[in-house]
Amino acid sequence: MIEVKIHPTGKDLGQYLFVVIAARYRGKWVWVKHRDRDTWEIPGGHIEKDESADDAASRELIEETGAITFKLKVICDYSVKKDGKEGISRLYLAYINEIGPLPESEICCVDFFDTIPKNLTYPDIQPILFKEVSSNGSIA
Repeated sequence: MIEVKIHPTGKDLGQYLFVVIAARYRGKWVWVKHRDRDTWEIPGGHIEKDESADDAASRELIEETGAITFKLKVICDYSVKKDGKEGISRLYLAYINEIGPLPESEICCVDFFDTIPKNLTYPDIQPILFKEVSSNGSIA
């Protein structure tokens, strides 16, 4: 069983493992497909050694969506506990102003939706994160 908990930012919860970036473009939500899967996911990925969460979020958004210009905002931290192991990650909201070609990466396609799509890669996690960013996310 997977347990997901939302945490406000500002507390030291430990080292972040991942960043997830819920993104909007022209009034739609941006979802991506990994080339080895036939399921949708929110853009995101691992934080590299000596990389900040903010830098990882910008890098992953560009790599996975082709975003050129965008605004990025931290929404919350979250933890995922599975099989007795727990990891901390950070959730962002991005408003993309301009998208270019999709860079060469593990992502094969990008699509735009009014809401959360069916057939998710992480169905126990993504709906919770999507709900959090949908209800608490806006960039002034």
